[in-house]
Amino acid sequence: MLRLVLPKGSLERATLELFAAADLTVHRSSEVDYSARIDDPRVSEVRILRPQEIPTYLEEGLFDLGITGRDWVEETGADVVSLGELGYSKASDQPIRIVLAVADHSPVEKVEDLPASCRVATEYPNLTRRFLAGRGIEADVRYSHGATEAKVPDIADAVVELTETGRALRAAGLRIVETLFVSHTELVASRQSADDPDKARAMRQLMVLLEGALEARGKVLVKLNVSSADLDQVIGVLPSMKAPTVSKLFGEEAFAVETVVLKREINVLIPALKERGASDILELDLSKIVH
Repeated sequence: MLRLVLPKGSLERATLELFAAADLTVHRSSEVDYSARIDDPRVSEVRILRPQEIPTYLEEGLFDLGITGRDWVEETGADVVSLGELGYSKASDQPIRIVLAVADHSPVEKVEDLPASCRVATEYPNLTRRFLAGRGIEADVRYSHGATEAKVPDIADAVVELTETGRALRAAGLRIVETLFVSHTELVASRQSADDPDKARAMRQLMVLLEGALEARGKVLVKLNVSSADLDQVIGVLPSMKAPTVSKLFGEEAFAVETVVLKREINVLIPALKERGASDILELDLSKIVH
């Protein structure tokens, strides 16, 4: 039913890992194969292409559904429908930033300090021109095919580049002056496909699975038994998404308790539960959490 296009390049690995966690594993013959498949009746075709191109392909109706960054939707100006943000990027669960950066020794402290007709290298010429024009700055915006940070100061006076942490820019001797745009990874659709009831329903179902897999990241299910006398002090140290589930054990003055907690807290939590009377403590991995 759905023709799906996924991002090649920096988002590729994180996207494929997410789909696998959502039980939508992407199968392909090799890492350089641009065609793939997902063994799910809702997905009829899978292609893996550059995220810069995906919004345009969706607008043209070549695909029904795709994953790309909001930065490329804004850069291309494509008319697509967003089904929602997905909380991951290349190396973390944080959005990326599109920033303007200059050489660390540059006198430029703010965007308005850029000299007249300054040279700005970027993979985002349209977004950059709109931003600078909005600040009343005339600049020579030049499209960069890569290695953008290496072009300051000899080829460009400034760059507009994406970053998650800023480390690569600092390593290149650059200093961030201002953030132009914050971009999340998004599930986006062709407007025509989003207007089709059957396709729209299938898209929403896939989004539920992807969001559920993201929500489960870094969390585990904890199950334990505890006597009536110790229940309150166990509940007192037990975090939960809403409230722990507590069930009476058959034939005993004791309870079964379960809740979801952060994985990073579990090694401190389990001994604390044991000290307060909990027993039969189980830690279980989670695949999805759907609210």
